[in-house]
Amino acid sequence: MGPVLAGVLQLLALMTALALTYVPLGNYMAKVYSSDKHWRAEKWIYKGIGANPDAGMRWPAYLRGVLAFSAVSVLFLYLLQRLQGHLPGSLGFKAIEPDQAFNTAASFVTNTNWQSYYGEQAMGHVVQTAGLAVQNFVSAAVGIAVAVALVRGFARSRTGELGNFWSDLVRGVTRILLPLSVVAAIVLVACGAIQNFSGIHEVGQFMGGHQQWNGGAVASQEAIKEVGTNGGGYFNANSAHPFENPTPFTNLFEIFLLLVIPFALTRTFGVMVGSVRQGYAILATMATVWAGFVALMMWTEFAHHGPALQLAGGAMEGKEVRFGVGSSSIFAVSTTLTSTGAVDSFHSSFTGLGGGITMLGMMLGEIAPGGTGSGLYGMLIMAVIAVFIAGLMVGRTPEYLGKKIGTREIKLAACYILITPALVLVFTAAAMALPTPGNSMTNSGAHGFSEILYAYTSASNNNGSAFAGLNADTQWFNSTLGLAMVLGRFLPMVFVLALAGSLAEQKPVPVTAGTLRTEKPLFTGLLVGAILIITGLTYFPALALGPLAEGLAS
Repeated sequence: MGPVLAGVLQLLALMTALALTYVPLGNYMAKVYSSDKHWRAEKWIYKGIGANPDAGMRWPAYLRGVLAFSAVSVLFLYLLQRLQGHLPGSLGFKAIEPDQAFNTAASFVTNTNWQSYYGEQAMGHVVQTAGLAVQNFVSAAVGIAVAVALVRGFARSRTGELGNFWSDLVRGVTRILLPLSVVAAIVLVACGAIQNFSGIHEVGQFMGGHQQWNGGAVASQEAIKEVGTNGGGYFNANSAHPFENPTPFTNLFEIFLLLVIPFALTRTFGVMVGSVRQGYAILATMATVWAGFVALMMWTEFAHHGPALQLAGGAMEGKEVRFGVGSSSIFAVSTTLTSTGAVDSFHSSFTGLGGGITMLGMMLGEIAPGGTGSGLYGMLIMAVIAVFIAGLMVGRTPEYLGKKIGTREIKLAACYILITPALVLVFTAAAMALPTPGNSMTNSGAHGFSEILYAYTSASNNNGSAFAGLNADTQWFNSTLGLAMVLGRFLPMVFVLALAGSLAEQKPVPVTAGTLRTEKPLFTGLLVGAILIITGLTYFPALALGPLAEGLAS
């Protein structure tokens, strides 16, 4: 079997698995967030944190819950890292430096999981499990909660209440993320991923010195890393490490895990607003962009320019021979079109255009299908923009799901789509203009610029993957990337929840002959076009200086 055929067959198997789980998982999540019953264990949690899960919240109260919980999480994770040398199970690792501790705390709380450290050489068992793994669960649950609040904004009328943040947070962990992660961890252990609390072992000679490996609760963290679209690996090599990703099957399984919830949430959306066809329209938009990017990536990475690539069957530099070009291409696209950021190959070693595709995937706004929750609310914001554009074309007041898109709504949506590009471009410009940050670049020219552009794109979009080659463990990058992660996560949430509150207060608008049918293929095409055009106009100059210049010159 040729490598191209193998890649296509893996893609078809992945799509089949996603299709089989779409309806049951989507329906289940809709039931989770629509039920008024609480599990006994959940009641204990509410009692412990002093929350009333039945109290309705308007958007300012819901936002305060999101921000307060996240602020406490950042502080807790920061202190845990600073006190690591005094904790049991530290494996002899010292406390994390202040700038790196802030960067890591901001990273995991914002669902980014950017890592400027070597996991196996810096973090002990307590920090990995009680700190990082816990944030993998709750940060993903926060994203789903905000998405559900926006869906309720469309579904409800004449009320400003969006549900209860604490109830949504707890249910996301106990009823969705935890059960899926337990099953996924068992599968990974059965396939060879490690799960233990062993210490550091010497495993033999390596290039004249001793090679050391430490164990850890790797399979369980790997499960929620993918299920929650987090991406932070136990080891520096991430999903290219055989302890995290042992076989071609686990590689495909991990891709499935990171896509399954974001895609299924479109079904949840359709069920909760009372029209599954609206959910299918959003799904079709996500799937079209994702499939198109996978096809482009495979084309660029399988292109045989020269005898070396012909012999290898594609661009194999930086890729695992266990997975090959096809599987690595699917993984790279899936991890950058979601907010996962996990890698089974090094994106810096991709072809110039291939590296640009990974970057462009993040620049779309992590919406195809995006992160757990963040992908859905990002796509719904783009749907609001598309409806507004359509309204301008025909001279009619734009409406979406029976709600008018007026001045207030479109201002909030516009602010949402402007925040992340502003962070990416301003921070990249500052890093390139100042003398010190440039010293962290391994490469010069277009590729060096791509390293920095990729870093801030990844941080601001809460992706977490790295282009490699950039030494980001400096005070400048730890501080500015941490700031980009925090602002890129929570400022958009402000506008999402404000929009949800505005929509929930409206009364439904009756459907007429002039209403734009947003469940039709025509709207899907309009939405895909709006996403690509807005992204292209925003980022084309920066892409032209980096990956496009490198790709056209090669």
